[in-house]
Amino acid sequence: MGSFYPYETNFEHKIGCQVIYSQFGLAIHQNDHQARRRFVEWAQNEIVVVPDFHKRILFSDEAHFWLNGYVNKQNCRIWSEANPQVHVETLLHPEKRTVWCALWAGGIIGPYFFKNDEGHNVTVNGDRYRAMITFFIPELNNHDVQELWFQQDGATCHTARATIDLLKDTFGDRLISRFGPVNWPPISCDLTPLDYFL
Repeated sequence: MGSFYPYETNFEHKIGCQVIYSQFGLAIHQNDHQARRRFVEWAQNEIVVVPDFHKRILFSDEAHFWLNGYVNKQNCRIWSEANPQVHVETLLHPEKRTVWCALWAGGIIGPYFFKNDEGHNVTVNGDRYRAMITFFIPELNNHDVQELWFQQDGATCHTARATIDLLKDTFGDRLISRFGPVNWPPISCDLTPLDYFL
């Protein structure tokens, strides 16, 4: 398959590998491009005013980890010199863990494992996400985080009115989110280091 992002072509040349598998389930529309451009221009303007602005963003996201070895193909790339032709059988409803983490220049906050009162793995909904927020906000007291910005994507559980209000109580206008003071552009997993580093 061809490269999805321009930088991959240079990387392929340097390591002698190519993208063997890369599947994305979300289409980018023209309005998404405009929203992404607006966000990048906003961020560049902030960096002009505060040169280390990018170090003040607390990037956050959660991911599912299937316990049977299944890999989520939305953001997955398998680099190899040749196609490994790997086939993995999966159960219809395999057990998975949903884990939240945040990453910024000052370190990592988390991980936070989503579990119910009985200790069973659960997925994220609005109430569970707000419970996680109450977990991580005290963690900020352990760091020197003056002027810290909080970023989250546009998942429905992230953007419920009660969730946005809770985050605004802590971060004020320093919230990057759909329905937040600064709009996180749709379909923008490539703008956060979590999908490429953590």
